[in-house]
Amino acid sequence: MSFDDRTPVLVGVGTAAQRLDDPTEAKEAVALMAEALMAAADDAGASELIGRLDQVRVTKGTWGYSDPARWVADAVGANQAGSFLADVGILQTAVMGDAAASIASGSADVVAVVGGEAKYRGLRAAITGVDAPDTDQGDAQPDDFVTPHGMIISRAEIDTGLVMATHHYAMIESARRFVDGQTIDEHRDEVAGLWARFAQVAAANPDAWFRDGLDAAAIATPENGNRMLAWPYTKWHNSQWNVDQAAALIFCSAGTARALGISQDRWVFPWAAAESNHMVPVTERPELHRSPGFAHAGRAVGDHTGVAPADADHVDLYSCFPIAVRTQALELGLDLGRDLTVTGGMTWAGGPLNNYVIQAAAKLVQVLRADPGSTGLLTSISGMITKQGASVWSTEPPAQPFANIDVTDAVAAELQPKPYRTGDNEQAEVVSYTVIWGREGPERAVAIGEFPDGARTLLVSAAPAVMAAAVAGEFCGRGVLAGTDGSFAPVD
Repeated sequence: MSFDDRTPVLVGVGTAAQRLDDPTEAKEAVALMAEALMAAADDAGASELIGRLDQVRVTKGTWGYSDPARWVADAVGANQAGSFLADVGILQTAVMGDAAASIASGSADVVAVVGGEAKYRGLRAAITGVDAPDTDQGDAQPDDFVTPHGMIISRAEIDTGLVMATHHYAMIESARRFVDGQTIDEHRDEVAGLWARFAQVAAANPDAWFRDGLDAAAIATPENGNRMLAWPYTKWHNSQWNVDQAAALIFCSAGTARALGISQDRWVFPWAAAESNHMVPVTERPELHRSPGFAHAGRAVGDHTGVAPADADHVDLYSCFPIAVRTQALELGLDLGRDLTVTGGMTWAGGPLNNYVIQAAAKLVQVLRADPGSTGLLTSISGMITKQGASVWSTEPPAQPFANIDVTDAVAAELQPKPYRTGDNEQAEVVSYTVIWGREGPERAVAIGEFPDGARTLLVSAAPAVMAAAVAGEFCGRGVLAGTDGSFAPVD
């Protein structure tokens, strides 16, 4: 098949990782990113790519670098490259899709997408009391800095202390259990079984952070260090971000790949990417267990490429928590029994903040190269399934030019938030809830209530009897009395 020289192609992928107990011997995050970028050039078999980089695009992590792309570019000898930083809250699908689009339009020819963390290094520094500082870039600023608009969580959620992703995802999980009509035990076993299958994939992935292959019983049981965090989630249901991992992708035009003699067995084509940036806080979503943004993104890439999400040969769904995977499967029409990850997911393969999708893309490229002609689906999430992204890839060139599709307006037209207000000693129905644990045990139950007029409210109880009842039996659908102080008590 003939195709235009401006067709974007991913020609090199690289990863870097370390697990050193002495933090003084460990590289900081930007050094790992530079190592991954050099590995990507080596993977392409074309070191000349580095000298032709038009831009290095970095996804922001937990670190405080002001212009990490410039540090990485200088470290690998790409002084000519422009620097770009995508803040937390920008979908990684968007970062990759925009890179491909810039190549297709001719505004760039070679672009690197890079990200990484060294939080294990930081953890070891805290444990050992050793100083392991990151590079201070002073007042340096990237050539391009993209930040999200709006807040991922609402002021009411912040004021209630509902600020951790674990809390929000646990609430979405409980809402799904109730809608599915499962008992607590049935739900526990299904979720643990899903995550155990992910653990088995990670056990076979040499780049995975945890390769122990825990079984469902070990994941579900809060013992042996697997403490409860936000019911029904234990530690081993959660994304693990204390990792030292980095990844890099090098995109270029097909014409440049040919000119540099990059073997076509290294080429993987982005066919289409779609994203939604319509933000509705968890508390205000009409149906907590649904995500219209994924349905729209999946249809958009399917319509453009002719490959529906369910028909992709290889899939990696964003996997910060089990309900993220379960929600995406529901909206994208994927069977939960099929393979839904190529890495093992963010609990087991590692979840470096704002970089997992780049790690997953590197692995997906390897899988696609080993299965020529196959297609791959890669998804991303920002926030609490707040923003949604999907992309389709293949070793075959696309039948249609690459498309970077924004479905935000379509999602906004469908997904209208519920109004929010506080209670006045009146009855509400529990839409969802969780019990938040501290290291000494359960600390408070948090519930989303809905009043007869359709308005939502957030409610909290630290009563031991309420917390015990909430984990012993289903609270969703129950009536509660919503106090003016934000407290609640069951009424039936």
